[in-house]
Amino acid sequence: MISIRSAPLRRKTHERVFFFVAPKLISTYSKPYLSFQQQLALLKARGLEVHDNATALAYLNRIGYYRLSAYWYPLRVPLIIQDQLTQKIEIIRQDQFKSGSSFEHALKLYVFDKRLRLLLLDAIERVEVAIRVDIADTLGARDTFAHINSDMLHGSFTKKVKSSGQTAYQEWLQKYNMVLARSKDDFFKHCKRKYGLPLPIWISVEIWDFGMLSMFYQGMQAVDKSSIAAKYDIQNFQVMESWLRALNFVRNVAAHHSRLWNKNLVDQPKFPKLGEIVAFDPIVNDLRISNEVGTRLYGVVCILIHLLKVISPNSSWRDRLRQMIDQFPPIPSLCVADMGFPQRWQEHDFWR
Repeated sequence: MISIRSAPLRRKTHERVFFFVAPKLISTYSKPYLSFQQQLALLKARGLEVHDNATALAYLNRIGYYRLSAYWYPLRVPLIIQDQLTQKIEIIRQDQFKSGSSFEHALKLYVFDKRLRLLLLDAIERVEVAIRVDIADTLGARDTFAHINSDMLHGSFTKKVKSSGQTAYQEWLQKYNMVLARSKDDFFKHCKRKYGLPLPIWISVEIWDFGMLSMFYQGMQAVDKSSIAAKYDIQNFQVMESWLRALNFVRNVAAHHSRLWNKNLVDQPKFPKLGEIVAFDPIVNDLRISNEVGTRLYGVVCILIHLLKVISPNSSWRDRLRQMIDQFPPIPSLCVADMGFPQRWQEHDFWR
């Protein structure tokens, strides 16, 4: 429990200031500090092959043991265990590495993941900018300040109180006011100085992050969401909502330099019904593939290819991605299937 204490100020008035005393936490972590040389020795003792000690030490020094550990984790020996009560089967990784695993394998996977993150951020940025324009154009034509007019939005967004005691719209406005107060963009300071607040939606939307954008789209009226979704050949706005949430999750992972290549998606995208978007039919038609693709990166890749056909029809992004996937590092027991790429994925319409 956090306690609050007061302390007298040394001034003539008898005001008191209050400060928080951090709770005492008891950690069970008992592993000792290891130098870079000791870290490398530990990896070798666990069976990880190292062909160049100096290079390995340089990367441990530059990137760090725990960031790299995400990339040698799949190289560790798996152990299948079953919970006696729930009978649930789980795969955990032991400390020992599989035979033939090397530090170089992990490093190549790290470099591949870094390039992949940058390429996905490139596409997601284009989607983000386009959806900003779509929202500003759709609502701005009816109300210059639509983003602060609750009548322009869906009732469940503006009136339904959540467990936090606030509506989703109140939470969104709090974040909006926060980014509004701290924005240092020259264009924004100029507009605020010249016109004052509030600013029109087509200016304000430029300081929204992807999370705010996704949340606001979800809070719009159904007719407006459907209008925007239709621009991208999406018949159900709920599919578009899920796509934006999934893209926001991937964007946050990539922007924070976290492992992405085989990440399980927390926000999983929905797919259109069979026949609504022909390119997705091979995925939708096979429930097994659909479940796997929906939880892994391949689903997001397909979504980005579809959206970019509208946003940037002459873009080479898909071809650059295809080239990168074809260059997935040759590592024993790892492949693009770990990213959710199904068998014969090259035959899907996305890649034609």
